[in-house]
Amino acid sequence: MQSWNALSATVQVGTLTDGWTLATPAPDACDEIRVLRFAVYFSAPFDAPPVLHLSLTGFDLDQRDASRLTLTATEITNTGFTAEIATWRETRVYSVAFSWLALGA
Repeated sequence: MQSWNALSATVQVGTLTDGWTLATPAPDACDEIRVLRFAVYFSAPFDAPPVLHLSLTGFDLDQRDASRLTLTATEITNTGFTAEIATWRETRVYSVAFSWLALGA
């Protein structure tokens, strides 16, 4: 019988993160989606890609504009995943915090 493993952590990314473009909307505030892709690596690999749960735990958004924010896990492998944080139009996102939980063998 194979045992289950659980790994979890909290991550905070923001304007000091390399490649952060979510605080600067396009001059014409078009509907183009701005995305930050952030690689997360597990402290120990799983035998196969685990089931992954993401939870938004905090954010810093400019209050002048509508709040638009999505958080998605993509490219889930046995060694990690990519967190995609996105916004669009004139929304300015200065930081995002999220927790993740990975369950697998």
